[in-house]
Amino acid sequence: MPKSPALAALSMPSFRYFLATRLFLTLALQMQAVIIGWEVYKISGSALSLGLVGLAEAIPAISIALYAGHIADIYNRKTILLISLLVIILSSFGIFYALHHSGTHTTNLQWVYIFICLSGFARGFYSPSSFATLSQIVPKELLTYSGTLNSTIWQFAAVIGPAVGGFSYAFLGLNNSFWLILILSFLAFFCLFKIQIRFEPKPKPTEKIIARLREGLSFVYHNKIILTALSLDLFSVLFGGATALLPIFATEILHTGPEGLGLLRAAPSAGAVIMMTILSLRKNIDKAGVVLIKAVGAFGLCMLLFGLSQNFYLSLFVLFLSGAFDSISVVVRSNILQLHTPDHMRGRVSAVNTIFIGSSNEIGAFESGLAAKYLGTANSVIFGACITLGVVGFTQKFGKSLKQLRFPQN
Repeated sequence: MPKSPALAALSMPSFRYFLATRLFLTLALQMQAVIIGWEVYKISGSALSLGLVGLAEAIPAISIALYAGHIADIYNRKTILLISLLVIILSSFGIFYALHHSGTHTTNLQWVYIFICLSGFARGFYSPSSFATLSQIVPKELLTYSGTLNSTIWQFAAVIGPAVGGFSYAFLGLNNSFWLILILSFLAFFCLFKIQIRFEPKPKPTEKIIARLREGLSFVYHNKIILTALSLDLFSVLFGGATALLPIFATEILHTGPEGLGLLRAAPSAGAVIMMTILSLRKNIDKAGVVLIKAVGAFGLCMLLFGLSQNFYLSLFVLFLSGAFDSISVVVRSNILQLHTPDHMRGRVSAVNTIFIGSSNEIGAFESGLAAKYLGTANSVIFGACITLGVVGFTQKFGKSLKQLRFPQN
C-alpha cells in the first residue's frame, strides 16, 4: 500500500529534524513573546511601549532581508541557520538579564529593545535560509504537503508556547521561565545541526549585489499571483492583528491575569492547528485564490468581533476562529511561493516575503500600539478590522489573476 504524501515526507530523517527545529524554536520564541509583553506593560504601563517591541524587531529584519536572501541563494544555508540561531539564543540571554534587573524601573527597557533588535537581525537571516532549505530536503512533488506540515508544526507550537509561557510565568516566575526558553532554544540548535543538507558551492555571481536584489524584487513584482497574495496578507496582518494589545485586553477589558493572557495568545494558533491538520490530510485546495480571499475576509470579521467583545470566553472563541481562517491563508501563500519560485531565487523571494509578511507582524504590533494610544484599545482593533475588510473587497474586485489560481490535484 503506497504511503500518503505526508507520510512519505515524514519518512525522511532530515525533514523530521527540520520539523523538530521548527517546533522547539517556535515554542521558545512564543513563550518569550508572552513574557516580554507582560513585563514591558507591567513596567511601562504604555500601549506604545508594547508596540515598540514589535518595531524593534521589524526594522532590523526588514533592513537586512534582501541581503540575507541574496546570501541564502549563494552560501551554505545550514551554516547561516546555525549562526543565526546562536545569535537568537544570545539575544534571549540578554533580554533575560535586562528584565531580571529591571524591577519597576523603565531604564533597562532600552536594553530589552536592543536585544530584540539583535534578534531581529538574526531572524532576518534565518527566515529566507529556512524557507529555501525545505526544497533541499524534500522532493518537489512533496513540497506542498511538507509545507503544510511545516506550517502545522509552527501553529501547534504557537498554541502551546503562549499557554506554557503564561502559566510558567505565573507559577514558576521570570527566572525559571527563561531557563526553560533557553533549554528549548538549545534543543532547536541540536536538531538543526542534525539536518543533512547537501551544499554544492556555486560560482561567484557575476552580477553586482544590487542587480541580484533587484532581480528578486522584479520577479515578485511581475508575478501577479505572488504579488497579490503577499499584498493581501500584508494588509490583513498589518492592520487586522491584535496580538500586541492582548496584555491590555487581558488586564483592562477582560480582567484576567497572565494565565488568561497565555490562553488569549494561544487561541488563534489552536484554531490554526486544527484547520491545518484538516488541510494536511486532504487533497490540495483546488480554487486556492478564491479560498484565500474568503479566508482573509473571514479573519477580518473575527477581529471586528474581537474588538467589540467584552467577554473573555467570546473573545477566546473569535480568536480561535481567526486563527483557523488565517491558517488557510498561510498555507495557500506558502504553497504559492514554493510552487512558483525557481530554486536559484528562493532566498531572495523568501526575503521579499519576510518584508511583506514576516515583519508586518511586528510593524502591525507598532501600528496597534500607536492606534491604541490615540483611538483606544478596542477602537484600534475595530479600525484595523475594517481596513482589512476593505482590502479584501478591493482584491475581490481587481485581483483577477489570484482568483483564477488553482493548485494541482494529486
